[in-house]
Amino acid sequence: MQQNWNLNLNNIPEELHLILNLLSVKNTSESPKIDWDQFIDLAKHHRAYPGLASKWVLMEESIPSKVKQTIKQLYQRNTLYMLYLSAEMENINKLFQTENINLLFLKGPLLGTDLYGDVSLRTSNDLDILVPIEQLEQAEDLLLHQGYVKDEYFDTQFNDWKWRHHHLSFFHQEKGIKIEVHWRLNPGPGREPRFSELWARRRGIKETYTLAKEDLFYFLVLHGARHGWSRLRWLMDIFQMLKLEMNWEEVYLVFKKYHQIHIAGQALILVSVLFNSPLPKGTERFLQNKRSHLLAQKAIFYFERRVSLHSSSVPKDIADYHSRHLFSLMSIQQKCLFILSLYYPLPEDVQVLPLPKLLRFLYFPLRPVTWLLKKTRKHVLT
Repeated sequence: MQQNWNLNLNNIPEELHLILNLLSVKNTSESPKIDWDQFIDLAKHHRAYPGLASKWVLMEESIPSKVKQTIKQLYQRNTLYMLYLSAEMENINKLFQTENINLLFLKGPLLGTDLYGDVSLRTSNDLDILVPIEQLEQAEDLLLHQGYVKDEYFDTQFNDWKWRHHHLSFFHQEKGIKIEVHWRLNPGPGREPRFSELWARRRGIKETYTLAKEDLFYFLVLHGARHGWSRLRWLMDIFQMLKLEMNWEEVYLVFKKYHQIHIAGQALILVSVLFNSPLPKGTERFLQNKRSHLLAQKAIFYFERRVSLHSSSVPKDIADYHSRHLFSLMSIQQKCLFILSLYYPLPEDVQVLPLPKLLRFLYFPLRPVTWLLKKTRKHVLT
């Protein structure tokens, strides 16, 4: 199934067009004037160099040898790191099994093997694992005993972390490895599959467990959309998943249950257009509303410029656009929960208006006051 979605791609850099062309199903030999330094920078930013490393034969004459050598070196370096990360994945898996902690690997090198058939064909900076929230403290203690250090990046004094956040980060200084321990697939507020459901449908891959294909598709789509698909790697994962046999009826029911059909439609349209790829039979039901098309066009913003949302200093115009885009992705139910969550106290409220512990219940009715104080102080500082 292939349709003409007429997305406006005019402002996407020619260098990214070439990367997409090299990775697409129907590759052509067209080669416009390319800034090869920009090409390499975009290949690194979008984590596309593993896929490009196996595609040079398609445009052997048009790509400078220096560029090919750089991409090859990036690919080789990534291969070594993926093997290194795979060894730690196996170590963590054995440790958690010994302690009877139910563990699902979400991404990392296992995803390279699962989707691409080769651990070297996908990049990963860390290991992402999912555990039941009841075993979260046990998992934390186990990692701390292995020399990992917890990143205390959020405050837990209002006990809202369970629904407002979705993972804890741990870093091993000597190994140089980060592990993100999830108790939810996505940050809240919002409903999603329970761990017990995901565990019941799990798949085994080389003595490890991961999500069922249908659950993995759901997770990867929502993860990529939440980041605006600002790295092409996340959309490449969806592109690879569409090559697998999946029960699209089950996939549809999961997205329908959690009111996310429009986000699946966004991902499918982006894959179809950017990779010039037909969509598999069974995906038609995701594409029956205009909202998916509008969201797909909004996501093109992230391909027109190099957006690093994890940067410590995201430009204000990009941060504002991303906030609006995140809100536009929400279902009506999520928007209602999000607006209600604004009335729930935040740890910063304690700094703005200090109160004794016995009176902290007052932060709930005083939430509009603390919000206004923060806005006023921020305005004064700027």
